Amino acid sequence: MTAHPISETVASLMPRAKAELAELVAFQSVADPAQFPKSECEGAANWVADALRAEDFQDVALLDTPDGTQSVYGFLPGPAGAPTVLLYAHYDVQPPLDESAWLSPPFELTERDGRWFGRGAADCKGGFIMHLLALRALKANGGVPVSVKVIAEGSEEQGTGGLERYAEAHPDLLAADTIVIGDTGNFRVGLPTVTATLRGMTMLRVTLDTLEGNLHSGQFGGAAPDALAAMIHLLASLRAEDGTTTVDGLVTDAGWEGLQYPEAEFRTDAKVLDGVELIGTGTVADRIWARPAVTVIGIDCPPVVGATPSLQATARAQVSLRVPPGQDAAEATKLLTAHLKAHAPWGARVAVEQVGQGQPFRADISSPAYTSMAQAMETAYPGEKMQSSGMGGSIPLCNTLATLYPEAEILLIGLSEPEAQIHAVNESVSPEELERLSVAEALFLRNYAESKGA
Repeated sequence: MTAHPISETVASLMPRAKAELAELVAFQSVADPAQFPKSECEGAANWVADALRAEDFQDVALLDTPDGTQSVYGFLPGPAGAPTVLLYAHYDVQPPLDESAWLSPPFELTERDGRWFGRGAADCKGGFIMHLLALRALKANGGVPVSVKVIAEGSEEQGTGGLERYAEAHPDLLAADTIVIGDTGNFRVGLPTVTATLRGMTMLRVTLDTLEGNLHSGQFGGAAPDALAAMIHLLASLRAEDGTTTVDGLVTDAGWEGLQYPEAEFRTDAKVLDGVELIGTGTVADRIWARPAVTVIGIDCPPVVGATPSLQATARAQVSLRVPPGQDAAEATKLLTAHLKAHAPWGARVAVEQVGQGQPFRADISSPAYTSMAQAMETAYPGEKMQSSGMGGSIPLCNTLATLYPEAEILLIGLSEPEAQIHAVNESVSPEELERLSVAEALFLRNYAESKGA
């Protein structure tokens, strides 16, 4: 079987793609100056801008967004009358967490076991490289048949809403006929998948105060209210005995229709230890795509090493709540806030601060653009048909774009399949997935242009 010219071109570009991804991964672009210097994000933004200029993009700009970060924009004009496609990725990344648990330096792209390891390799610096590969392949095979806008966000992982607010203030900037969000992933390696739904999220910090200052646990323990014990009690109220999320007033029994996630496969993908049970009820797909899920993602408390026998006067925790399609994130925020205030024990003083929020999203997978993508994926993945699945993560910009451009079709693809371990240590990308999805995106742009008569 003769290889498709687009596939051959992308294959020839993979060594360059690896070198470029290594350059981009080297920036420690965590969009939190309390953890990494802001200059790291600025360096990554400038790298992205230079890459767009090198591909003949016009109007390349670093957009100063209201949350203090920068998003990178560029426009590549297509033939007269051609539709416009917006390609999205983000260059900011999650912090590396425990660097000692990485098998190779997190900000140094390292090849191992057929994968490329590094923070952001899949989520989502690899997504930006995917867009570049697709455009380069089209240029080498007759040209890019559509007008292309690229937007690379600088604070997606922080959920601080900078690009959403900027887009709302400049509604013409990102207007497009179709939008490709390159920040999700296949259901598993080798199975081409578009994402039909995204859970939204809300992020709250809760502080409990019980004493004017720490006390000796021997002298006062047993009667004086310990803020850390109060916090443990409060956080335990967010889950039932079986692990089901239990926020007062929140619907938690919705079901998922469509591609299912076999429990054995999920246990393997999630690396659940032998003998440890999964939490919640219903199918795995119900639990991770159709229902809310609360997670305590951080607690401020004394470390074990150096701990003293003291009652804690103050305790603080950060709580994330994933919100499924069909529920409103703002309402979920209110319910979670009310729950935290109502369930604090012993009259502890409660302060709740919202630090992030994004609405859930549901795509229309019956739209014409999905037909073009299905055809493209069948060529890029011989013998496989495109599947659709949910995704438990959040991309807050999706709903902003859907509201601003209600006629635009929005497709979600990307490199974050289960083996990528995004947000965890030893994040990696499959170069084969990068290659095949770049082919699929290039063929999609060609198919889409033809479907529009361009």
